Amino acid sequence: MTVQTFTHARFASPLGDLHLVLDGAALVALDYPGYEPRMLRLLARRFAGARLAEGAAPAAVADALARYFAGDGGALGGLDLRLGGTPFQRSVWQALREIPWGETMSYGGLAASIGRPAAVRAVGLANGANPVAIVVPCHRVIGAKGALTGYAGGLERKAWLLRHEGAAAQLPAVSADGAGETTLAA
Repeated sequence: MTVQTFTHARFASPLGDLHLVLDGAALVALDYPGYEPRMLRLLARRFAGARLAEGAAPAAVADALARYFAGDGGALGGLDLRLGGTPFQRSVWQALREIPWGETMSYGGLAASIGRPAAVRAVGLANGANPVAIVVPCHRVIGAKGALTGYAGGLERKAWLLRHEGAAAQLPAVSADGAGETTLAA
Protein backbone atom coordinates (compact mmCIF):
# COMPACT_ATOMS: atom_id res chain seq x y z
CA MET A 1 0.00 0.00 0.00
CA THR A 2 1.43 3.37 -1.04
CA VAL A 3 1.13 6.14 1.54
CA GLN A 4 0.46 9.54 0.07
CA THR A 5 2.61 12.43 1.30
CA PHE A 6 1.47 16.02 1.04
CA THR A 7 3.44 19.20 1.67
CA HIS A 8 2.44 21.20 4.74
CA ALA A 9 3.37 24.86 4.34
CA ARG A 10 2.48 28.06 6.12
CA PHE A 11 1.58 31.42 4.67
CA ALA A 12 1.78 34.62 6.75
CA SER A 13 -1.47 36.54 6.31
CA PRO A 14 -3.35 39.33 8.10
CA LEU A 15 -5.37 36.48 9.70
CA GLY A 16 -2.27 34.73 11.05
CA ASP A 17 -0.12 31.97 9.62
CA LEU A 18 -2.42 29.95 7.37
CA HIS A 19 -1.89 26.19 7.11
CA LEU A 20 -1.61 25.00 3.51
CA VAL A 21 -1.60 21.36 2.43
CA LEU A 22 -0.44 20.78 -1.13
CA ASP A 23 -0.15 17.94 -3.59
CA GLY A 24 2.51 19.44 -5.84
CA ALA A 25 1.03 22.78 -6.88
CA ALA A 26 -2.56 21.75 -6.07
CA LEU A 27 -4.10 22.98 -2.84
CA VAL A 28 -5.64 20.14 -0.84
CA ALA A 29 -6.43 22.14 2.30
CA LEU A 30 -6.14 25.65 3.69
CA ASP A 31 -7.00 26.45 7.28
CA TYR A 32 -6.38 28.99 10.02
CA PRO A 33 -3.96 29.10 12.96
CA GLY A 34 -5.39 27.05 15.80
CA TYR A 35 -7.52 24.98 13.43
CA GLU A 36 -4.87 22.43 12.50
CA PRO A 37 -6.74 19.57 14.31
CA ARG A 38 -9.87 20.29 12.21
CA MET A 39 -7.80 20.38 9.04
CA LEU A 40 -6.12 17.07 9.89
CA ARG A 41 -9.49 15.47 10.69
CA LEU A 42 -10.91 16.53 7.31
CA LEU A 43 -7.76 15.32 5.54
CA ALA A 44 -7.96 11.91 7.26
CA ARG A 45 -11.53 11.48 5.99
CA ARG A 46 -10.44 12.17 2.41
CA PHE A 47 -6.96 10.66 2.37
CA ALA A 48 -6.72 7.91 5.01
CA GLY A 49 -3.13 7.28 6.04
CA ALA A 50 -1.71 10.33 4.27
CA ARG A 51 1.34 12.00 5.75
CA LEU A 52 2.43 15.61 5.87
CA ALA A 53 5.99 16.76 5.19
CA GLU A 54 6.97 20.33 6.04
CA GLY A 55 7.86 22.43 3.04
CA ALA A 56 7.29 25.69 1.23
CA ALA A 57 4.25 26.74 -0.74
CA PRO A 58 4.82 26.90 -4.50
CA ALA A 59 5.47 30.46 -5.66
CA ALA A 60 2.23 30.56 -7.67
CA VAL A 61 0.16 29.70 -4.58
CA ALA A 62 2.00 32.15 -2.32
CA ASP A 63 1.73 34.88 -4.97
CA ALA A 64 -2.01 34.31 -5.45
CA LEU A 65 -2.63 34.50 -1.69
CA ALA A 66 -0.49 37.64 -1.39
CA ARG A 67 -2.45 39.28 -4.22
CA TYR A 68 -5.77 38.28 -2.60
CA PHE A 69 -4.78 39.87 0.70
CA ALA A 70 -3.60 42.96 -1.22
CA GLY A 71 -7.13 43.33 -2.61
CA ASP A 72 -7.02 41.48 -5.95
CA GLY A 73 -10.46 39.87 -6.20
CA GLY A 74 -9.49 37.56 -9.04
CA ALA A 75 -6.20 36.32 -7.60
CA LEU A 76 -7.42 32.94 -6.35
CA GLY A 77 -9.51 31.88 -9.34
CA GLY A 78 -6.70 30.16 -11.21
CA LEU A 79 -5.37 28.05 -8.35
CA ASP A 80 -5.36 24.30 -8.88
CA LEU A 81 -7.41 22.51 -6.22
CA ARG A 82 -7.67 18.86 -5.26
CA LEU A 83 -10.79 18.82 -3.13
CA GLY A 84 -12.08 15.25 -3.08
CA GLY A 85 -15.51 15.09 -1.48
CA THR A 86 -18.78 13.64 -2.68
CA PRO A 87 -20.35 14.76 -5.95
CA PHE A 88 -22.84 16.85 -3.94
CA GLN A 89 -20.06 18.52 -1.92
CA ARG A 90 -18.09 19.25 -5.07
CA SER A 91 -21.17 20.88 -6.63
CA VAL A 92 -21.56 23.11 -3.57
CA TRP A 93 -17.86 23.98 -3.51
CA GLN A 94 -17.94 24.86 -7.22
CA ALA A 95 -20.99 27.07 -6.66
CA LEU A 96 -19.13 28.81 -3.83
CA ARG A 97 -16.29 29.64 -6.21
CA GLU A 98 -18.83 31.32 -8.48
CA ILE A 99 -20.00 33.82 -5.84
CA PRO A 100 -18.30 37.04 -6.96
CA TRP A 101 -15.83 38.99 -4.81
CA GLY A 102 -17.70 41.55 -2.74
CA GLU A 103 -20.99 39.66 -2.81
CA THR A 104 -22.74 37.30 -0.44
CA MET A 105 -25.38 34.62 -0.84
CA SER A 106 -27.74 32.91 1.58
CA TYR A 107 -27.67 29.16 2.18
CA GLY A 108 -31.04 28.98 0.44
CA GLY A 109 -29.69 30.91 -2.52
CA LEU A 110 -26.71 28.58 -2.72
CA ALA A 111 -28.98 25.53 -2.61
CA ALA A 112 -31.11 27.02 -5.40
CA SER A 113 -28.00 27.80 -7.46
CA ILE A 114 -27.12 24.10 -7.65
CA GLY A 115 -30.70 23.12 -8.52
CA ARG A 116 -31.46 21.72 -5.04
CA PRO A 117 -33.57 24.43 -3.34
CA ALA A 118 -34.82 22.06 -0.62
CA ALA A 119 -31.29 20.96 0.34
CA VAL A 120 -30.44 23.98 2.50
CA ARG A 121 -29.19 21.89 5.44
CA ALA A 122 -27.13 19.62 3.21
CA VAL A 123 -25.63 22.71 1.57
CA GLY A 124 -24.76 24.04 5.03
CA LEU A 125 -23.02 20.77 5.90
CA ALA A 126 -21.07 20.76 2.62
CA ASN A 127 -20.16 24.40 3.22
CA GLY A 128 -18.83 23.48 6.67
CA ALA A 129 -16.77 20.61 5.24
CA ASN A 130 -15.01 22.88 2.74
CA PRO A 131 -11.33 21.90 3.00
CA VAL A 132 -9.89 25.02 1.35
CA ALA A 133 -10.93 28.14 3.26
CA ILE A 134 -10.79 31.50 1.47
CA VAL A 135 -10.04 29.98 -1.97
CA VAL A 136 -13.41 28.19 -1.89
CA PRO A 137 -15.13 31.22 -0.37
CA CYS A 138 -17.58 29.66 2.06
CA HIS A 139 -17.28 32.89 4.07
CA ARG A 140 -19.49 34.54 1.45
CA VAL A 141 -22.51 32.49 2.59
CA ILE A 142 -24.66 34.18 5.21
CA GLY A 143 -28.02 33.63 6.85
CA ALA A 144 -31.23 34.55 5.04
CA LYS A 145 -31.55 37.80 7.02
CA GLY A 146 -27.91 38.78 6.68
CA ALA A 147 -26.68 37.05 9.81
CA LEU A 148 -23.09 35.83 9.95
CA THR A 149 -23.73 32.20 10.75
CA GLY A 150 -21.42 29.26 11.29
CA TYR A 151 -17.91 29.71 10.00
CA ALA A 152 -15.35 27.01 10.80
CA GLY A 153 -12.62 29.66 11.06
CA GLY A 154 -14.63 31.77 13.51
CA LEU A 155 -17.08 34.59 12.92
CA GLU A 156 -14.41 37.25 13.47
CA ARG A 157 -12.45 35.92 10.49
CA LYS A 158 -15.60 35.67 8.41
CA ALA A 159 -16.40 39.31 9.20
CA TRP A 160 -12.80 40.34 8.37
CA LEU A 161 -12.92 38.54 5.01
CA LEU A 162 -16.26 40.11 4.10
CA ARG A 163 -14.97 43.57 5.03
CA HIS A 164 -11.77 42.93 3.05
CA GLU A 165 -13.84 41.98 0.00
CA GLY A 166 -16.18 44.97 0.37
CA ALA A 167 -19.26 42.89 1.16
CA ALA A 168 -19.97 44.59 4.50
CA ALA A 169 -22.36 47.08 2.88
CA GLN A 170 -24.72 44.22 2.00
CA LEU A 171 -25.18 43.21 5.63
CA PRO A 172 -27.60 44.88 8.05
CA ALA A 173 -26.04 46.88 10.90
CA VAL A 174 -27.26 44.88 13.89
CA SER A 175 -25.45 42.95 16.60
CA ALA A 176 -25.80 39.56 18.28
CA ASP A 177 -29.43 38.48 18.35
CA GLY A 178 -29.27 36.03 21.26
CA ALA A 179 -29.54 33.02 18.96
CA GLY A 180 -25.83 32.68 18.38
CA GLU A 181 -25.89 34.75 15.21
CA THR A 182 -23.95 37.93 14.68
CA THR A 183 -24.30 40.41 11.90
CA LEU A 184 -21.64 42.75 10.66
CA ALA A 185 -22.09 46.46 11.15
CA ALA A 186 -21.31 48.36 7.98
